[in-house]
Amino acid sequence: MEGDVTNRKGSALTGSARKIKDNAADWHNLMLRWEKANDEGFAIATNIVNLRRSSGQTVEQSSSEHAAITAQLQQECGRLQDIVDKMAAILSKMQRLMASQRGLVDLEDFQFGSEGRKVPLFHSWRTKQFEQQSGVLLRCFSEELRVKRIVQQEVAHSATPDLSLVYLSCWLHQPKMAAAGRVALEAMLLETGHRAL
Repeated sequence: MEGDVTNRKGSALTGSARKIKDNAADWHNLMLRWEKANDEGFAIATNIVNLRRSSGQTVEQSSSEHAAITAQLQQECGRLQDIVDKMAAILSKMQRLMASQRGLVDLEDFQFGSEGRKVPLFHSWRTKQFEQQSGVLLRCFSEELRVKRIVQQEVAHSATPDLSLVYLSCWLHQPKMAAAGRVALEAMLLETGHRAL
C-alpha cells in the first residue's frame, strides 16, 4: 500500500520509509562512533611508536627501565586491541543494518514484484538504491577494519621508524575509506531528508 507510507501533510513516516530513514541515521551515528574510535586508536598507536623509539634510543637502559617500557608497551598494545575490538563491534552493527536493508528490498519485491514501487519513498531513490549504498558503506568499513587489524598486529614490531610512520599514516588516513563511502553516506542522508537539499 503505497498511500500509507508517508503522511504528506506532516513529517510522520511509517513502514519502509521510516525504517530506511532510521537506517540512514544509524549509519551516520555508527560512522561518528567509528571516527571517534579511529582518533583514540591513532593516539594509542602513536604512544606505541614513541615507546618503541624510546626503548631503542637508550643504549644503556637498566633492566628496570627496560621492564617498565616493556610493560607500558604491552599495556598500550592491549588498549589498541580493545579499540580494534570496538571497531569490529561497530562493523557488526553495520552488517545488521545491511541485513535490515536487504530485508526491506525483499519485502518490497514480495509486495510490488520485481519492478518495485512506482513512486519513490523519498526524493528519487528506489529501495534497492539504499541497499546498494549500504553495501558501499559496508565494504569500505570492512576493508578498513582489515587494515586496522594489520596495523594493530604490526605497529609494535616494525623494524624501522619509517615503517612505524607508514602504519600510523594508514591508521590515521584510513586508505580503504574511499571517498565513495563518505559520498554514499551523504547521499543517503540527503535523500532521506536528514540533510537539507
